[in-house]
Amino acid sequence: MKQTLQLKLSQQLTLTPQLQQSIRLLQLSTLELNQELEKFLMENPLLERDDAEPESLPPPPNGAAREEYVGPYDETAAGEAPANDSPPGDSADIDWFTDAPSSAPRRDEGEESEYPQLAAGAPTLGEYLLGQLALTQLSARDKSVISTLIAALDENGYLAQSLAEIAELLPPELEVGLDELQIGLHYLHGFDPTGVGARTPAECLELQLKALPADTPARDLAIGIVHSHLDALAAHDFVHLKRQLHCDDDSLRQAQHLIQSLNPHPGAEYAANETRYIVPDVIVKKAKNAWVASLNPDAMPKLRINRMYAEIVQNKLHSAGGQLSGQLQEARWLIKNVQQRFDTILRVAQAIVERQRHFLDHGEVAMRPLVLREIAETLGLHESTVSRVTTQKFMATPRGIFELKYFFGSHVATETGGACSATAIRALLKQLVHAEDRKRPLSDSKIAQILGEQGIVVARRTIAKYRESLHIPPVSLRRSL
Repeated sequence: MKQTLQLKLSQQLTLTPQLQQSIRLLQLSTLELNQELEKFLMENPLLERDDAEPESLPPPPNGAAREEYVGPYDETAAGEAPANDSPPGDSADIDWFTDAPSSAPRRDEGEESEYPQLAAGAPTLGEYLLGQLALTQLSARDKSVISTLIAALDENGYLAQSLAEIAELLPPELEVGLDELQIGLHYLHGFDPTGVGARTPAECLELQLKALPADTPARDLAIGIVHSHLDALAAHDFVHLKRQLHCDDDSLRQAQHLIQSLNPHPGAEYAANETRYIVPDVIVKKAKNAWVASLNPDAMPKLRINRMYAEIVQNKLHSAGGQLSGQLQEARWLIKNVQQRFDTILRVAQAIVERQRHFLDHGEVAMRPLVLREIAETLGLHESTVSRVTTQKFMATPRGIFELKYFFGSHVATETGGACSATAIRALLKQLVHAEDRKRPLSDSKIAQILGEQGIVVARRTIAKYRESLHIPPVSLRRSL
């Protein structure tokens, strides 16, 4: 076969480093964005934070260079940053430099430190119980046995292992038998919180009931229920309970309320739960009868180019000017991509607000159906871009803080040929369940019939799906005396 050379023209989308960075920044949450920026700040000496107040800044020094640039916001086919990876030009809008002082004021040596005082960590369940154990008059051996039992508790305060299993784990030379462990467990049951050391939920509730005064109304009946009929109570089988316990409706209702007031997880309040704080990216307020979205200043990082290093690059005053020049370009790209990220978030948020203004006025029942494609076509973005923008980005409204994804949802047809959003149907479902007669709760079929009478055509299985997503129990478990 004879070898030949041929020319072929084709178009191909190339993800430049700048475009890849823009895509990555767009899909990050506010917390992840700040973590990413910290990495850039550590690696690039030409990039720094600008946390100074504008009104307190002095005028720039004579001869200081100021480079500014904002390129045209060009949406590509993928809806991301422009694919051009050439260095930014010299048109105007982004201030690469600010006039912040180069150093912070020096603290006087005798001045009292203003570092915040950190709150002491709350004790764990084990630490709390060991503290009580130390105050007892028990022997060292008994304390050692009870300490072993405390170490076997789970995060809810239950004894996770049987006494026989715990005995096998102990060294044989200690000669700790089941009787000694049972006595130690009896002591542990007297510790606070009441119910700790129980092996089953029924035992936990029974320990709490027995700790109540003997004259507590319905106490004995409640003890009998949790000891032998807890499953029947959980299934709301009141007919079986009245027949087995020979009680009337009022007594059973009183015992049920007493049991519901107990804590089935006594150790949960001592568990180390990490609090998650949400900083909204967008704030929505009503101005002149119109809902307007604006960026949250607290969520926007303030970045700038380091003036000293930039002047070294421009004046070629250092042998490492070539490396610094590349880092200067990277810093400019980052600042531009961060601004473009927030601009895109604001555009998408405002488009959502304009379509969901009835929700902001009237609540969930007024939520309209909305899909990503509708916002993408309106703003000239790619649907994948809208998906990235609405993931882990939050909007603060007078009705609460919501993820942007919350405003999107499927729709259900109505008899008039329109559509009702799934969020609105779930809101109506919650209203119907909240207002129902507890003695005769609404079945899924009945709820579907009521919505049908309002012109919303919903199948029974759809109601069941929405009910489960709202953690609403079925009709048999919602029935009360």
